[in-house]
Amino acid sequence: MVDMSGHQHHEHHGEALASEAQSALQAAGEQWTEMRADVFAALAERDKPASAYDVAEDVSKLRGKRVAANSVYRILDLFVRTNLARRVESANAYVANSHPGCRHDCIFLICDSCGRAVHNDDDRLTGALVEAARAAGFNEIRPVVEVRGVCAQCSEEG
Repeated sequence: MVDMSGHQHHEHHGEALASEAQSALQAAGEQWTEMRADVFAALAERDKPASAYDVAEDVSKLRGKRVAANSVYRILDLFVRTNLARRVESANAYVANSHPGCRHDCIFLICDSCGRAVHNDDDRLTGALVEAARAAGFNEIRPVVEVRGVCAQCSEEG
């Protein structure tokens, strides 16, 4: 990830990421339930954006019983609101936020070939978008920026 926001992120992985997510969710006044932990783990294990159906399938396998996608959607929506996950709008999919304690408007770089999504925090770009929206009379602004192309790895393979 290229950091253009003026400070360094501490990227979390594995157990450290789950612990950060739990802390962030509890700081937001929400409970870290076993189901929420399972949904977060399933999302965090993926290297590409995942749909609620993908996550529900993974959690169903883990739990040994069917988990409904609508239950997973509610949890994923909670995760987005509390900064534990990001929604890739164009794919109707989600990715775990590797630094849940840090809030930025996210810019996604999405590979049209392999589907991988990399996020980039650039407060200068999203700040300019927020300023333009405010100047046009908008409030409660949430920039959604997705750039599609072919990643370096897929470019080398092709």
